[in-house]
Amino acid sequence: MLINCRGRLVDLSQPKVMGILNCTPDSFFDGGNYNNDSKFLHQAEKLLADGADFIDIGAYSSKPNAEFVSEEEEIARMVPAVELVIKHFPDALISVDTFRAAVAKAAIENGAAIVNDIAAGHLDDRMLETVGQLKVPYIMMHMRGTPQTMVKLTQYDDIVQEMMLYFSERINAARSFGIDDIIIDPGFGFAKTLEQNYEVLAKMELFNLTDLPILAGMSRKSMIYKLLNTTPQEALNGTTVLNTVALSKGAKILRVHDVKEAVEAIKIFSKLGL
Repeated sequence: MLINCRGRLVDLSQPKVMGILNCTPDSFFDGGNYNNDSKFLHQAEKLLADGADFIDIGAYSSKPNAEFVSEEEEIARMVPAVELVIKHFPDALISVDTFRAAVAKAAIENGAAIVNDIAAGHLDDRMLETVGQLKVPYIMMHMRGTPQTMVKLTQYDDIVQEMMLYFSERINAARSFGIDDIIIDPGFGFAKTLEQNYEVLAKMELFNLTDLPILAGMSRKSMIYKLLNTTPQEALNGTTVLNTVALSKGAKILRVHDVKEAVEAIKIFSKLGL
């Protein structure tokens, strides 16, 4: 399970950690916390020091009912953030969290290595073609609608079966544009109820049938804190529990706010040799 990140081959047979770094004012957990260069760089340094293999930079909050951000504003947030991290940490592998082709292109051209698309190309007809031309790894997530509408789009007859069909179609489409390195993300919290999130996690090993690496992103999400009747700030323990379950189901990348704890979960899980 090798992916080519700016000429560096990364082996996903051993699970990796993707640290979340948002340059948005309204992210559900850390929105506005890194609103200047010094704070942003300090957090990037912490993620890397704690063992992050990738840093996922987001400039458009995808939380439910998130505010709309123009493409121009997203680029204006994203590109300086990518440039800043690359300038100070030139070996860092940056993933750009966007569903817009123009943002992805600008970020990759300025040093990012991976495109992480919550919409798998559905929200921008140019995305798959652009990623194919850029020749970078592509993370495609399962979602319905947009961040503004997805909470109303949770009706499924068989959610896992429908997700498998979704990924099959999206993978074929991506391949047709020459995208070689594909990672799939079940999209926990996106167009799914709390019960549906846990059903997907319980059956997540079925996505291994795609023969592609799986990314699991459940860090501090509502599927944890609503179940436990707490808050995102109190959801670290629940996150670690779900990350461990995800590893047992075949997850190869854990996308998290708290890198140190995810690295420890992987180390302990790997010691079991399962």
